[in-house]
Amino acid sequence: MMTRRIVLACLVALSLSAFARADQGNPKLKAIEAINFGPDGMLLIGGGATVVTVDTGDVKRTSWSKTDIADVDQLLAGKLGLTAKDIEIKRVAVNPASRKAYVAVRSLKSKQDIILTIDGDGKVAEFSLENVKYQKYPLTVGDKAVVKVTDIVWAGNRIVAATQATDQFASRVFTIIPSNKDANPINFSTKTFHTGHNKWETAAPILCLMPFEENGKTNVVGSFTCTPLVKYPVDDIKPDAQVNGVSVVELGQGNQPRSMFAYEKDGKKYILVNVFRKFNQNPVGPTPYWTARVDHELLKETTNINEKALWRVSQKKGAKASESVTDRAIVAKDYFGVMHMDKLDDTRALVITEADKKGGMQLRVLNLP
Repeated sequence: MMTRRIVLACLVALSLSAFARADQGNPKLKAIEAINFGPDGMLLIGGGATVVTVDTGDVKRTSWSKTDIADVDQLLAGKLGLTAKDIEIKRVAVNPASRKAYVAVRSLKSKQDIILTIDGDGKVAEFSLENVKYQKYPLTVGDKAVVKVTDIVWAGNRIVAATQATDQFASRVFTIIPSNKDANPINFSTKTFHTGHNKWETAAPILCLMPFEENGKTNVVGSFTCTPLVKYPVDDIKPDAQVNGVSVVELGQGNQPRSMFAYEKDGKKYILVNVFRKFNQNPVGPTPYWTARVDHELLKETTNINEKALWRVSQKKGAKASESVTDRAIVAKDYFGVMHMDKLDDTRALVITEADKKGGMQLRVLNLP
């Protein structure tokens, strides 16, 4: 317990030290493609070829009295003077310091990206970037171009951003230690055994990230289209290195991961991954959006990896995508329809579900499966 408190104190001191040297004003992002949080309310934003950290000052804990908000897409759009059909909800992240939800929204009319917040009473507000403390980090890869940030996460003492570089969909990952304002982001490429394709690949970008600590070392877990879950070390990475991943489980072909996080329930750790299934044939459930619950212990696997990695579904011809053949990776049926999600607290997740028969999206607080 004492060690944990010391570590947390160091992280907070780190973030405060970083912001003491931050710029003040508008970071002038051209796009907001990924959002997440670091310690002490530090908002992480990725867009285009840029990562920005923002001091939100949002550290007062809120409780969620509203656990079901109908037509949340219209509620968000209304804050911008728009209708639900005029916006795209891009990302949802819960600030662990305040438990307030931050929602990255794009106006389909102006093509601008905005961050809105929702508190535990269901109140919507805009989080303006007009006059904030921030640090801005350009992402460069030699003569190649970074075209988008696919996900961003805080891992250990650093930011890790997954990106897509050049028009060939090259996978590039950047690590940034924000305590040093003048530090250049370190980038590396990934080499991954794609279990669904049965081959090693270097081009496909990581679509979602999650931090993972093992034996005092910092790792990230990434997932790709067709949904392998892959572990990558990020400590002591040399610039422009190629890092081999360790594939530990395959959730099935034809799927696109959207977000994931780890949690503990009844003394056991799990990973929750929500997914969009690209193909209409062989559905997992009654909606294209479904969620997998994965045994966290698979991340410690050293033998059944890569070519031998566990599959959630049978590889036999004609096998149903809805049927899991292992209890270590199953379908979380209460999460059918979840488009966006993040961990709210130790027992619950905050989710936004797809439009119902009446046409509106719904914000819900769900128990962790």
